[in-house]
Amino acid sequence: MLELIFHRRMLEYPCLTPDPNLATAVFLPYYAGLDGLKYLFGPEVNSSFRHGLDLFEYITNVDNPPIWNKNLGHDHFLVMARPAWDFSQPLSNNPPIFGSSFLELPEFFNITALTLEARAYSWQEQAIPYPTSFHPPNLAFYESWVNRVKKSRRSTLMLFAGGGGISANPNVRRSIRLECENVTSMSTNGTGYAKFCDFVDCSNGICEHDPIKFMKPMLQSSFCLQPPGDTPTRRSTFDGFLAGCIPVFFEEISAKKQYGWHLPEENYEEFSVFIQKEDVVFKGVKIMDVLMSIPRAEIRRKREKVLEMLPRIMYRKHGSSLGLRSKKDAFDIAIEGTLQRIKSRTEEIAAQHIALE
Repeated sequence: MLELIFHRRMLEYPCLTPDPNLATAVFLPYYAGLDGLKYLFGPEVNSSFRHGLDLFEYITNVDNPPIWNKNLGHDHFLVMARPAWDFSQPLSNNPPIFGSSFLELPEFFNITALTLEARAYSWQEQAIPYPTSFHPPNLAFYESWVNRVKKSRRSTLMLFAGGGGISANPNVRRSIRLECENVTSMSTNGTGYAKFCDFVDCSNGICEHDPIKFMKPMLQSSFCLQPPGDTPTRRSTFDGFLAGCIPVFFEEISAKKQYGWHLPEENYEEFSVFIQKEDVVFKGVKIMDVLMSIPRAEIRRKREKVLEMLPRIMYRKHGSSLGLRSKKDAFDIAIEGTLQRIKSRTEEIAAQHIALE
């Protein structure tokens, strides 16, 4: 839904201009994730190198070529509602393995792509938050939810909502499952918790359209475990934020090295916990022991910081009230970052042209 959300919100963006000559940036309302499905899972899996070529032909020859030629795409941006890895198959792969080659096409090297997850060595793309099921229409709705989160009783120490971890091979999800199974039988007397670990099995997509299934347990948990899976990042990270559940990361690329615009790197110690996954999988470090060692006062401070950051990772409903618009949401921050990135690039290009002259 990310592409649809951005397209709808861009239509009410206050700084739009109908004159391309006045524009400092150009938004392409191209639904890359949807269009890419035929190359990922559909009839054109063996033609993945073609993903994006029709778009390039349209914007350079059919629509209004001078708009593109002005900066050769450096001032263009689009949204891709899948991880960048799905669009990064090398053009040399023959036969193709998985994914389209959109971000590998030289034609699109200059654009800015907003993705759910960026590559570690990204040039074109910038990661932005996954959409959740929470899109408040006004300030009262938002504040009502925040008050509910603040008053929620945290009777569980830690929660994992997700799938995987059933393989016999060592991995962090397997370690989490085993630890959770072992600690459920331990006494919680004197700890202040009714249970140490809760597990919500979201295997096979059973949680995708049922947010209550995981949001209610998140509201009751102090910490939400966010291990990597098929890719480093997780939508659950942002669901947990909404529930005031302190995220526990096991890789820096799961969030810290991804969402720099929305969750600045220097703030991570204030709202999250980091445990190296290798320590859990191979060195016997128990997650519960690490979390139980954190003082209650520090837990409260971290949760307060999570709630302070909440507006930055949510996508408010289009047409929302003026009061709510006073809080910059994930869309606002993404557009600000994109415009600044484009400004830096175009100014650099202009400076190079002046130097050549």
